[in-house]
Amino acid sequence: MFGLGVALLIGMVATSLWLVQANNKYSQETAELRRIRASILDVLTTIQDAETGQRGYLLTNDERYLAPYREALRTLGDIRQRLAERIGNRPEYIADLPKLQSNLDAKMAEIGRAVQLMNDNRTTEAIDLVRSDTGLTYMREIRDTLTRYQETTDNRLRIIVADQLSAAENLLWVTICGAVAILAVLGGALALIAKYIRELTRSREEVDELNRGLEERVDERTRDLVRANQEIQKFAYIVTHDLRAPLVNIMGFLSEFDTSLKPVQAFVLADGKTLSENEVREARLAVEEDLPEAMRFIRSSTRKMDQLINAILKISRDGRRKLQAEKVDLKDILTTASASVQHQVTAVDGKIDIDIQNFTVITDRISLDQILGNLFDNAVKYQMPGRPLELTARILPQGRGVVRIDVSDNGRGIAEDDLERVFELFRRAGEQDQQGEGIGLAHVRSLIRNLGGDITVASELGKGSTFHLTLPIDLRKITRGNDI
Repeated sequence: MFGLGVALLIGMVATSLWLVQANNKYSQETAELRRIRASILDVLTTIQDAETGQRGYLLTNDERYLAPYREALRTLGDIRQRLAERIGNRPEYIADLPKLQSNLDAKMAEIGRAVQLMNDNRTTEAIDLVRSDTGLTYMREIRDTLTRYQETTDNRLRIIVADQLSAAENLLWVTICGAVAILAVLGGALALIAKYIRELTRSREEVDELNRGLEERVDERTRDLVRANQEIQKFAYIVTHDLRAPLVNIMGFLSEFDTSLKPVQAFVLADGKTLSENEVREARLAVEEDLPEAMRFIRSSTRKMDQLINAILKISRDGRRKLQAEKVDLKDILTTASASVQHQVTAVDGKIDIDIQNFTVITDRISLDQILGNLFDNAVKYQMPGRPLELTARILPQGRGVVRIDVSDNGRGIAEDDLERVFELFRRAGEQDQQGEGIGLAHVRSLIRNLGGDITVASELGKGSTFHLTLPIDLRKITRGNDI
């Protein structure tokens, strides 16, 4: 709109300049026509004065009456030349100009002849010359030509005056419209300036807000790094401790295996020698009890090590998998997770409440599926015996591009001292009556943190637990510049 106003204003300025130029042209032509008209009247007046002086002199024989004639003789040449110059090449005049000049010459010659006859006392001949109507014919043709000139000039003047008045009126309207356009453009410019000022002010406020929050974000990142370092140290301790225990068992039972193998070797390598009853009993005991027990414990320890190593690999893969940011409807994904445990909940007369509105985020669907699936599975696994399971999920927007998902149950609950411990690798809380290696919630926390969020838990023994998941609404904003 501002550009349109400027274009309109430029058009009006151009039109105004054109009208002013046209008006100047009309004024110039008007002045030229008025000068032509003045020259026409000068010629007519001068020739009429010469004729009047001639007749007065013939009637009175008084030379005082010759003054107009003599003045005409002196000035008519200049007046005729000025008329010819002012006519120039105008076609409406130029055609009659030679005839007019010829008639003027003839008329002046006729007047001069009559005056000369009077000066020679030939009065009768002079009067006869005038009565011959020769001069009258010249004068009539001169007057007719000059009258046509005057009518042509007056007609053209009327047209020019009308055009000039029209141009002046148009110029007035263009000026008025231009003034309105200027006011409109000025108003638009002021509005744009005000808008830009508001946007600039808002941008400055946002910059100030970002600057104010920068230290907070730095502190937050520092806390994240400290926490990550602590987790690495804790993880290293857990790994070395939990992996060392099966190794110690293997080493111990290998030693026992070696001890139990000696009586067997003695029995096998006797080469027909007679063994004592005690040696035979020890060999039999080693084969029947000691060696199978050692092998069983070694096999159990290696299986435990394999499970621990697989769990470690599973956690490490969480950080290496390429995340795929896509639109995910939280209601749909919660409904899918609840459907996977619906039959188990129904079997204990429980219920699942996911009465939420559709809420779309941009995140990695696979990771979020695993997170919610693990939480729902844990709720079923650790339900309170004898109590119908109640499982609920809620979505709570937190502002600043963050949404919170609460998953609650009325299961066994978690002791206060174990609220943080349950997220550690290979750590489990409460009664250990369910299979597992203690990697589920550690896996969940690893996944949610990869998505830029976090997980906490609020719980009370015997009453249930609520897991709080915080999740950025747009994963791309926190992974910009990284390979998602």
